[in-house]
Order: sequence, then C-alpha cells, then structure tokens
Amino acid sequence: MPRSAKNSSLKSEMISGVDPQTHLPSGKPRWLKVKAPTSPGYLKLKGMLRQGGLHTVCEEATCPNIGQCWHEGSAAFMILGDTCTRRCAFCNVKTGKPLPPNPDEPQQLALTAQRMELKHVVITSVDRDDLEDGGAGQFIACIQALRRVLPEASVEVLTPDFRHKQGALERLVAARPDVFNHNVETVPRLYANVRPVSSYAFSLEVLRRAKQLNPEGMTKSGIMLGLGEDEAEVLAVFADLRAAGVDYLTVGQYLRPSPAHHAVVRYWEPERFEALGQQALQLGFKRVSSAPLARSSFHASELHGVDNA
Repeated sequence: MPRSAKNSSLKSEMISGVDPQTHLPSGKPRWLKVKAPTSPGYLKLKGMLRQGGLHTVCEEATCPNIGQCWHEGSAAFMILGDTCTRRCAFCNVKTGKPLPPNPDEPQQLALTAQRMELKHVVITSVDRDDLEDGGAGQFIACIQALRRVLPEASVEVLTPDFRHKQGALERLVAARPDVFNHNVETVPRLYANVRPVSSYAFSLEVLRRAKQLNPEGMTKSGIMLGLGEDEAEVLAVFADLRAAGVDYLTVGQYLRPSPAHHAVVRYWEPERFEALGQQALQLGFKRVSSAPLARSSFHASELHGVDNA
C-alpha cells in the first residue's frame, strides 16, 4: 500500500474511534458524551440519600445517566449493601464479603422515596449468594415498607437470579411488585466470559417463572451491546425473552468501567439501536427502550407508563 494511502487508512480508523493496532474502539463516540453531574438538583438528592444511609446503583455501577436522573429527582435504590458476592466482567460494583443485611434499610428506603415524592420506585441489589434466601426477604420488606408509606406508588424490583435459593423467587413474586426485572445482560455465547457464575438458561427460567407466578404483573429484562455479540444473536435473545413472557425490554451500550473490565468490542450506532427497538416491538414486547444510554432503571417510570415528575 502506498504511504499516502496507508496514512489515510490509519487516519480514517482513528477518526471513527478504532485503534488501528487492536481494532477495538479507542474512545467514546460523541453520542455517549454526558455532562458531569453538578446541578443543584443532583446535589440535593445526593444529600438526601446520604442522610438515609442508602446506596444507589447509579453510583455503585457508575451509571452515565446519574446527572440527569438525580437532577430530575429520580434514583434506583440498591439494597443489601455495596459489596457483591459475584464478579461479573462488565460490572463496577465491588466484590468481597458483604455485611449482614441492615434491618432498618426497608424503612429508610421507604421514607426517602416519600421525601423524593416518587410515583415509581426501583429497587435493585448486589448478588448475595451468602444469604440463605439470596436477599429475597429484604426485597419483600422494602416492598411492604413502600406500600405502607407510599401506597399509590408502583414498585419495580431488579433482582439477582436467586440461583440455588429454593423458594426465594416464589416468595418475592408473591409480594406482588408491579414490575419484576431480571437482566440477561448479554448473549449466551458470551456468558462464560461476561457472567461466569450465571446461566443464560437459568435467567430465562427466572423470568418465565415470575410471569407464570403473577401473570398480571409486568416482567422486564435488559441486554447490553458492545461485548462482542452480533445482530443475529441479539435478535435471538429478543425471541427467547418474548417466549419467556417478558413485557418490557431495555437495550443499551456497554461502557467499560475500567481497564480491568471487559473491553468494548463495538460502539453500536444510535440508528442500529433504533432499528433493534422497532424489531423488538414487532416481536410483541409491550414497551422497549433501545438507545446507547438506555439502562434498566433509566426512565423506568416512563417505560412503565408512570410520570415521576
């Protein structure tokens, strides 16, 4: 190749955000740029959460939408501490030996949600394989506390898989959350590297079983793009989720939290997210959020048809 052509090729790859040596993305594209969170609304909510001694997945998972969500007065509560018993290759939540569940957490969460005047409350957690019920009891206690304090609010739970925790899923679904959310995260082929302790088939069964136990409740799941999947694999996951009875779907771009985490193999263009969203709707999902910055808890109230404003 002539020198001028070679230089032109390298320049083209660098402009498109691809490292010419590794052929992996070298920087975030413009559509993933977000402002640093500094607004008065953000700072007010941060203080409110600190006062309640609560964790959020917004902070612990380094969500890029934290500035917008907290500015708008919304947050996704993360119960059972900030330390996970699993180590997934995509997740920024720390791993280690967690503390025992805080018995005051459900009431603190409910009162904070009341002060925030939330109409739709999202509760997630770290994986707690160390607990006999995987943490299901704490989810239930939070739902019950919210129903006492905020009886008009809808409640969404984003749960672990409760693998090897017999009866935990059944007990939690019996508490009747309005939305039961469990993310499959990626395509089956990548599970060994991305979610080594989890099982794609088991996650599908969790969603299928949740719908079977409470047909009137909404079920929800999410997948990240950019870990090495192809479009055919993504569409196959969509089909599997619909076969499991999943109602709501989120599709977002994976962002690497640190060099120690799984590399970003591709930044999917906004147009591809939009096209995938349309294909998902055609498969029969009731509602779909498919965009680079889409996340399970981002605008979750809107996806459920609730205005949190």
